[in-house]
Amino acid sequence: QVQLVESGGGLVQPGGSLRLSCAASGRTLSTLSVGWFRQAPGKEREFVAAISRRTGSSYLPDSVKGRFTISRDNAKNTVYLQMNSLSPEDTAVYTCAASSSTYGGTEPRNYEHWGQGTQVTVSS
Repeated sequence: QVQLVESGGGLVQPGGSLRLSCAASGRTLSTLSVGWFRQAPGKEREFVAAISRRTGSSYLPDSVKGRFTISRDNAKNTVYLQMNSLSPEDTAVYTCAASSSTYGGTEPRNYEHWGQGTQVTVSS
């Protein structure tokens, strides 16, 4: 059973940065591809970033490209989402998800394991 636990969320001012962590247990994270999704109140879940299982190749949509970076530290069994230049539009619950496939992609249905999420609030 894979368990994912996110951390690092909180309140940050516009223009600030946060680094979210997704720690895995129950399975070595290097055998999983990982994605980050976010959901703001009243909005649909949105894909934020994904990183492949083997090569560590990453993909981010235009909405966060250049501001967000996804990386993994297999030794720590953790995936990170570095978020810079945050704006109020980035306010949401951020959730990590893991897939047994080489690359989970942008669709939530491709991911079998989900964390509980961590709140990110960008406000002055």
